[in-house]
Amino acid sequence: MAVAIEAGPPSNVLALFEGRALPELGAFWLMRPWLSTTPRGDGHPVLVLPGLLADDSSTQPLRDFLKSHGYRAHGWKLGHNRGLRANVESDMRARFDELFARYEGRKVSLVGWSLGGLYARQLAKRVPDKVRCVITLGSPFAGSPESTHAWQAYEWASGNRIDTPSLLSEGLAEAPPVPTTSIFSRTDGICAWETCLNEDGPQLENIEVQSSHLGLGHHPAAVYAVADRLAQPEDAWRKFDATTGFRPLIFARSDSR
Repeated sequence: MAVAIEAGPPSNVLALFEGRALPELGAFWLMRPWLSTTPRGDGHPVLVLPGLLADDSSTQPLRDFLKSHGYRAHGWKLGHNRGLRANVESDMRARFDELFARYEGRKVSLVGWSLGGLYARQLAKRVPDKVRCVITLGSPFAGSPESTHAWQAYEWASGNRIDTPSLLSEGLAEAPPVPTTSIFSRTDGICAWETCLNEDGPQLENIEVQSSHLGLGHHPAAVYAVADRLAQPEDAWRKFDATTGFRPLIFARSDSR
């Protein structure tokens, strides 16, 4: 059984530096030629889930890149992510099932940013035979809500207390039985990075980037890692190698906890 990590939220100094997200978006556009060096996709469907209070516009740059790189990338089409309010879980499952049927039973990869990553992990546990892989971006699945600066915003947006039994209270720290990658940053100003780490396992990994929390969905290194992971062969998944080529200049070697 996975052990939850006890950690407080990031420092107020790191929270103030979340303004980096805007220049990180500029860096994404400047580095599109570099990002094109990742292997091209095989056309399989990818469902991208936004973070708290965000909607599909926040994941548009990532999805547009993935589409241009050979994937069938889609947003969740449920508006702003205001937490697990009425029908959100069932509507999200319906969206997943619609994509699975549209692509004639091809397994769907799930990419989730922050709260969206928590949804992705739990959804993959519901239908592991239909999920190709799970990739989370700054998702605090291994800690308590108090390890983030967002729990009060979640209660306000959802109208529910964070301790209300829900999809997010059912063994969240346990990884889904599919290849699962956590992309995290030690300079995350919203979520404690220690709570974003997978435990060791043959299908579990962590990839460290130097990013703000609000920029993880478009930070060039994070986008590179997402594209690299999605390009893994369905039946021959291997962990990310941060030691080859130029990667040591960009990525830290991030082993599981």
